[in-house]
Amino acid sequence: MRELSLHILDIAENGITAGADCIHILVEEARSDDRLKIVIRDNGRGLPPEKLDKLTDPFVTTRTTRRVGLGLPLLATAAQRCNGVLTVDTKPNKGTEVTATFQYSHIDRAPMGDIAATLTMLIMGNPDIDFVYTHIIDGNDFNLDTREIKKDMHDLSLTDPMVIHHLTDSIRSSLRQLEADEVKIEKREENDGKANH
Repeated sequence: MRELSLHILDIAENGITAGADCIHILVEEARSDDRLKIVIRDNGRGLPPEKLDKLTDPFVTTRTTRRVGLGLPLLATAAQRCNGVLTVDTKPNKGTEVTATFQYSHIDRAPMGDIAATLTMLIMGNPDIDFVYTHIIDGNDFNLDTREIKKDMHDLSLTDPMVIHHLTDSIRSSLRQLEADEVKIEKREENDGKANH
């Protein structure tokens, strides 16, 4: 996969297939530590013990709709290629947490991709499932929780195209603001450094 957002989509769909009704997605960009971390946690059935030893084998899958399970093997390879690791913590009937870390500046690290479109696709396609998304860039964060959105929607639905369009724009705008805030901080630190010399 060429974008990390597609990995997120695939792993989140695994949780949905496992019966989860809430998916937590965390993206943490710790640029000062040269680290990117992605965590997808669900409250589904978890993975059966016999699957745990073969998590990164593409020819083993718990899905009945396809015979190969490329999601975890591809994400593991993407992380390892960038001096990172993939870990999976799963408990029967409690859920699964998938964590992938990457060297942020690694030349082979895939771009994040359109995370706003990924999130809204998940939300629109699964209106009965709650999604909690947190994106952190060097300590500044953006949070989205569909449980809170649903409370404020009154007669509207998360499948309404106008709602999804607004939500997509809002996520993109918030992420751009996070990026802009980080650039301002970097410039201020750079100017402070010059003034001290």
